[in-house]
Amino acid sequence: MLKSGVFLTGWSIFSTCRLHQYHFVSERMNWTEAQTYCRETYTDLVTIENTEDMNQLINTVSSAGYNSQVWIGLYRVIDWKWSDGYRGSGAEYRDWRSNQPNLRADEFCAMTGDSRHSWYDYYCSRAYDFVCYNGTQLDPQFVFVNQEMSWFDAQRYCRENFIDLATVRNDAENQEVENLVPSGDYAWIGLYRDPGINWSDGSTYSFTNWSGSVSGSLRSVKMMCGVQESNQWTFMSCGERFPFVCYSIPPVPVKRWVVKLRMKVQDSSLDLNDPAVKANILKKFQDRLKEQGVSGVTLKWREQPDGKVFHKEGKEEKKKKRKKTEL
Repeated sequence: MLKSGVFLTGWSIFSTCRLHQYHFVSERMNWTEAQTYCRETYTDLVTIENTEDMNQLINTVSSAGYNSQVWIGLYRVIDWKWSDGYRGSGAEYRDWRSNQPNLRADEFCAMTGDSRHSWYDYYCSRAYDFVCYNGTQLDPQFVFVNQEMSWFDAQRYCRENFIDLATVRNDAENQEVENLVPSGDYAWIGLYRDPGINWSDGSTYSFTNWSGSVSGSLRSVKMMCGVQESNQWTFMSCGERFPFVCYSIPPVPVKRWVVKLRMKVQDSSLDLNDPAVKANILKKFQDRLKEQGVSGVTLKWREQPDGKVFHKEGKEEKKKKRKKTEL
């Protein structure tokens, strides 16, 4: 029977859930300046992934005695594109109605219509008539389709039966499309933008808390940044100057356990203090922990003053062990 002196010491378990600490900064900066400040001073602009984070943000701001807009880590790039991929001359042509496209976080597709025949951004999932085109990108023949579909279904229909949803490059083409749409009606065209909403620190965007009453225009804007206002979110021009909230990740305390181990060796010639043997034993323990789903653990041997880890169990220790068993 063999007994190790001090065994598997330095077994450190690191928490996989790191709580963020939030820091309100009262100095007014634009979004990019706030992002730089947070990254240099803490970790990044605040990221909100769940209701608990949201409540922590609200409490952080209110505890500072502030009750207006603050920058958070949300941002989005505004990149309107045509369904057929056209990027040539006239690709930037737009005929937005006043206050369109707006600040809502989930209106990604463009339509033309109503009595003014100007463009709107709207929810892509809503069903409307649409305009396709035949011919070529440089010489299109527009076709009005009187079937209500979502923007994506309309796109698929146009690609299967024509070329694509309509690309409109100038006033003449715009007038041609408008003449096809009945007065008071709406119709999808091929303009859309990606919904991509991002967090400054690269976290996945999933939790949402958007304000239901959003106004303002995204016209000629290439990027919008997230603001917490009245306990809800909205997008505003990144050049505005507001206080902001950063976050930091506090150090995670290390927990250590000392585990004593007895081993019975079948081969008396095996030297448990051989470095290769000790390394192999630790690897087997590490593999077993992984099988049990335990991560973030470091296993180490702690040597005795004589430099050894394992020692033979003496007679006195055996007697003590028997007495404990008898009790």
